[in-house]
Amino acid sequence: MKWYQMDVDTVEQKLHVTTKHGLSDKQAGQRQKQYGPNQLASEKNVSKWLIFLKQFQDFMVLILLAATLIAGMLGEYVDAIAIMIIVLVNGFLGYFQEQKAEKSLAKLKEMSAPIAAVLRDGKWEKVPSRDVVVGDVVRIKSGDRIPADIRITQSSSLETEESALTGESLPVMKHAASIARDKLDAQDQVNMGFMSTLVTRGSGRGIVVGTGMNTVMGQIASLMVKTKKTTTPLEHKLAELGKILIAVALLLTALVVLAGVYQGHPVYNMFLAGVSLAVAAIPEGLPAIVTVALSLGVQRMIRKKAIVRKLSAVETLGCASIICSDKTGTMTENQMTVKEVFLNGKWLNVTGDGYDLEGNVILNNDMVDRNFPNLESMFLYGMLCNHASLMMKKGKYYVDGDPTDGALLVAARKLGLSHQLYDNYRVVKELPFDSDRKRMSIVVEDDNKMRFLITKGAPEVLLPRSNYVMREQGRKLMRTEDKQEMNLAVDKMADKALRTLAIAMRPLAKEESLHSAVLEKDLTLVGLYGMMDPPRKGVKTAIEECRDAGIKPVMITGDHEKTARAIASELSLLPEDGVVLNGYQLNTMSVSELQNIIDRVYVFARVTPEHKLKIVKALQEEGHVVAMTGDGVNDAPAIKASDIGISMGESGTDVTKEASSLILMDDNFATIKSAIIEGRNIYENIRKFIRYLLASNVGEILVMLFAMLLAMPLPLVPVQILWVNLVTDGLPAMALGLDQSENDVMKRGPRNPKEGIFARGLGFKIVSRGIVIGLVTLIAFMLAYQGNPDNLIYSQTVAFTTLVMAQLIHVFDCRSEHSFFARNPFENKYLVLAVLSSVLLLLVVIYWSSLQPIFHTTALNLKDWVMVLAFSCLPSVLFGFTKK
Repeated sequence: MKWYQMDVDTVEQKLHVTTKHGLSDKQAGQRQKQYGPNQLASEKNVSKWLIFLKQFQDFMVLILLAATLIAGMLGEYVDAIAIMIIVLVNGFLGYFQEQKAEKSLAKLKEMSAPIAAVLRDGKWEKVPSRDVVVGDVVRIKSGDRIPADIRITQSSSLETEESALTGESLPVMKHAASIARDKLDAQDQVNMGFMSTLVTRGSGRGIVVGTGMNTVMGQIASLMVKTKKTTTPLEHKLAELGKILIAVALLLTALVVLAGVYQGHPVYNMFLAGVSLAVAAIPEGLPAIVTVALSLGVQRMIRKKAIVRKLSAVETLGCASIICSDKTGTMTENQMTVKEVFLNGKWLNVTGDGYDLEGNVILNNDMVDRNFPNLESMFLYGMLCNHASLMMKKGKYYVDGDPTDGALLVAARKLGLSHQLYDNYRVVKELPFDSDRKRMSIVVEDDNKMRFLITKGAPEVLLPRSNYVMREQGRKLMRTEDKQEMNLAVDKMADKALRTLAIAMRPLAKEESLHSAVLEKDLTLVGLYGMMDPPRKGVKTAIEECRDAGIKPVMITGDHEKTARAIASELSLLPEDGVVLNGYQLNTMSVSELQNIIDRVYVFARVTPEHKLKIVKALQEEGHVVAMTGDGVNDAPAIKASDIGISMGESGTDVTKEASSLILMDDNFATIKSAIIEGRNIYENIRKFIRYLLASNVGEILVMLFAMLLAMPLPLVPVQILWVNLVTDGLPAMALGLDQSENDVMKRGPRNPKEGIFARGLGFKIVSRGIVIGLVTLIAFMLAYQGNPDNLIYSQTVAFTTLVMAQLIHVFDCRSEHSFFARNPFENKYLVLAVLSSVLLLLVVIYWSSLQPIFHTTALNLKDWVMVLAFSCLPSVLFGFTKK
């Protein structure tokens, strides 16, 4: 018998679980070991040996290995061994860089994995989908991805989209009843939910019957397992840059070789020098360093509560000119609290903040209890027509579910209504909330088998559907004056930045139809809730910092226009001449009409997810780079259309997270600002080490080229060139990728997305510093050679040391866009350690007698060091006082 043929009781017995209690933690642990993680098999990881060998596939490295072989065949064993060791060390560095990047990305993938709601030991918990096991009771709602194959046990207007499995794009209505027929295909098993399919409507629960590769999706995955790696636009741009640099470097290297041969140097020596120079000149480590810089930046973002799902978002963050942010939960605390109740034509206040259960209901400074007319009914209706749960963690209550629902639960508990009251009522039918209907309804049956409908929703939606109003004496026909009174109450709450929610009900006859079209009519309006979601701490400061950075924050909310205006004003988001647009006005505008005024709009109120898409398009047409936040399934199109889609980690649906490129783990607007700072800094750090690497390489090529053109001996031997490439390029360049952001990073305007790598004077800085580094190295060599022409090794040691020291001092100049003296050189401890390590290795090569024959060096005295340091400091001193 198949799972879909069994009734729920049989499924429970077979899997030793109950839908009321779920599995115990011990059972879950045992089944995790038995069945393994709930994930599809992926392409096997490339072995570490292959990753290591891949470091030697580079064209220039292969030529260097060939040159090493030739050197060995010609009896130059010392050179051959030295070059081989340097190549191996470079290979190990590349390997470790790649491993670090892979680990960072794997950790990122793990952190952004989908979350499932499971019932364990009678309590609902959120666990990563990979930890779901067979027998788990799971809860699903609109916007979720189903974490595993489940036998549905409870369905409330539940529909799923299964095109990934069946090719059928229309949603499938689900139910919990068993199906007797045999040999049904997946698309006909309407009491089953399948792994990775999308819940498009309603809610439900189910028992997991298959995980990982033992799911329908797993059967498909087993036919073809393939993973695809993508490169970011920056990495692609740098790959193109690398090809140009290779061509230029090879051309210049060929010039050096030809000039050397023409000057009478041995062909073999010039060949080896040319190959070494080409290897040193081409920044083959650039892609690896970029990947590591991006992945390390991503790790820093994770520590700041932002998960980057797409590396390209890191680059785009620095270009963001508009942040379209949800109000609720992002700019506010997302802890809705009922502050006022309008009932029986009277105003009642509710004390207490957040989800703390301490509080009372007050009328005219006097506390009232549940005997106050209609008060208990109103709070009970709010508690029943509800999907949230009150949970306790570390001694504090929190809400698992929608914050508005949570506020109603907390208010009911303040009145003394226990959650045990749920046992007295049975939900017969549910009409779930969605952004179009702006209401939710349930049909409940009490212990006396009496049925009634409870509806909660926006007052402007429920008021037209209500023919009656609840008063102290009971239900009365709704008069014009009553409607006016309700509308005035709504306006009064909105003026206080309170969110309004109406509660209505309708008694039902036992035989009455439960058809959706006729249920929500002829309602009795019970009362109004007024709720407050206070602004988050730090958001006001973050908004000011964004404005200083040339980024315009825009609030988007489904709340009433007056509520939105009040919160925006409190956060200093809305200037005096700022415009507030509502959903009705948006409906009457085309994208081009909206485009004409959108730069003056700071708040969008009463909007739907469809409006969000229109807003994104209008902003992009105006040339803005748009970051858009969202949490609901209907937000996904706007998030996908924006330049930087941002989803909520706590309240966001799986679909929204998949569409986004950035996930806020704490749903906080201030985290977006932190991510933008980090995004800008990562891009600037990449520019820093490109500047450093290329300026150093220009210096290395030019010192050799100038010497050949002046018919001088070689200032550097091949092994020294390779050593410079290893010691002065790798570690400091990596350390620049860890540099802290400059103080004015949020005082600059957004970067133009079309900006080239060499923009803002970077090309000039590379060439000018490279030329001066090459010149001072050559001058130091010439002075040493003229003073001691019989000792070429001494002169080459001076040139070698000057080149290394000039580059190590120049690395501090690369830390700032402004000048050498603009920043404290000891701020970046990693850079200081990298430079000290490079200096120590340089001293070892110069003074260790065993290495001197290998690297063609000799010991330098104090006088030599004074000259070396004087020339080494010259490039940084020359340009230290200028931004150019």
